[in-house]
Amino acid sequence: MVPQQYEDSFPENNSLLVLPIFPLLISAAIALGGFLFWLWMLIDCAMKETDEGNSKLVWVLIILFVNFLGALAYFFIRRPQRLRDLGQ
Repeated sequence: MVPQQYEDSFPENNSLLVLPIFPLLISAAIALGGFLFWLWMLIDCAMKETDEGNSKLVWVLIILFVNFLGALAYFFIRRPQRLRDLGQ
């Protein structure tokens, strides 16, 4: 119960209770996007990378243990080179 003097300070429809949900939803969407990107790079590396000189194993381990940063490194460093060389 709100004291009489503060009654005008609070909205009638409790719309302020919904506000904390938006940062949570945005954070969840970013986390899901990061996970899906990581999974895509891991599958891409495991399926399409060549086995020359253990490069596939090294990249899979980097993506697994460094997580999102490893996936970013693979995406920007190795994947364009592989696409250029092999067309895959």
